[in-house]
Amino acid sequence: MGTDVTHAIRVVSLESRQASAMVSLLKRHGCEPISAPSMREIPLEDQKEAFAFGEKLLAGEVDVMVLLTGVGTRLLVEALSTRWPQADVVAALGRTTLCCRGPKPVAALKLLGLRPTLVAPEPNTWQELLDAISADLSHLKWSGLRLWVQEYGRPTPQLIEALEARGANVGTVSIYAWAMPLDTAPLAAGIRTLAERNADAVLFTSGKQVDHLMQLARELGCADALLSALREHVLCVSIGPVTTEALREHGFPIDLEPPHPKMGQMVMSVAQDARRLLAAKRGTTTTT
Repeated sequence: MGTDVTHAIRVVSLESRQASAMVSLLKRHGCEPISAPSMREIPLEDQKEAFAFGEKLLAGEVDVMVLLTGVGTRLLVEALSTRWPQADVVAALGRTTLCCRGPKPVAALKLLGLRPTLVAPEPNTWQELLDAISADLSHLKWSGLRLWVQEYGRPTPQLIEALEARGANVGTVSIYAWAMPLDTAPLAAGIRTLAERNADAVLFTSGKQVDHLMQLARELGCADALLSALREHVLCVSIGPVTTEALREHGFPIDLEPPHPKMGQMVMSVAQDARRLLAAKRGTTTTT
């Protein structure tokens, strides 16, 4: 591939759950998509954490519940409903102060007939959530506050530590985990395409995608080539600050982040800005 971008922007998408929707968005905006699903969502086989939390919840021993994801919220209720009547689980949650990191857990609660006490504003990182909790729950006595966090694909130690520093007794419950895809061939092909500098951009929509990308790249023996390509030739596009944190942990550059953490905004930003950013990154002139 030459250095000037005269062809359609070639974009590697690591999206799994909404892979087809991402491909459609990219095509609609004139990009050439390369779909490389990087994750498989699986319920945890051992639900001891969920049931331990459920015992506390049904006994009225949970003051505040922090919900980080919509899928995790739904699966948590489903898991608890295998041991207790769902009506009892929902009623117990309704008696609890519910704090949501963003709109997806809000939607999951709505399906149960519940509304959150507070919702963190965009960009929906743990920091906005912590600030919202500190401000909106300032009337609560933090010392000894029984607070539980429903975790998602990646743990949030900063949030846990900050809540504990305020005096809360923090428990965590993980109800699902992210695994590598059963078929890693598309992801391996995407990694090779990136490492060989045959793509113009790669889209990251979650932090766990970053972990899996590097895990498989190391297994393929091309981690160094991949990092080099991402730093010198391929645009790293992050959907938002939560994912950006994970990219920085691996030493990836952040070339583009949309104004709002939405897939549509992300693809639109790529379509509008990729050629200019690629020219600057590769030290070439913009070609249309």
